Amino acid sequence: MTTTDRMQLLRDKCAELGQAEVARRLDYSPSAINQALQGKYQGALDNLLTRVEEIFGCTTVMCPILGEISLRKCSENRKRPFAATNPLRVQLYRQCRKCGGRP
Repeated sequence: MTTTDRMQLLRDKCAELGQAEVARRLDYSPSAINQALQGKYQGALDNLLTRVEEIFGCTTVMCPILGEISLRKCSENRKRPFAATNPLRVQLYRQCRKCGGRP
């Protein structure tokens, strides 16, 4: 998705769910969402828009371990801490550190 597409997705979701709910789902403050919509966001807008795509987008990536998965699932796996609870979890941890969620 392009930056323009991700901004439009953010606008659409804010219209549908409200800025407070979108902010909660993205783990950003409502004021950060409002500033992004107004074009006044001082933080790393690309990071915010990447999160928008992860949570609300329909982008898929090819995971070497799980196959084709949603970007959201990829993001969730990347953020999980190491735990040797089962071999798949160990493989995911190692591979996610190398891959970084690139499509």
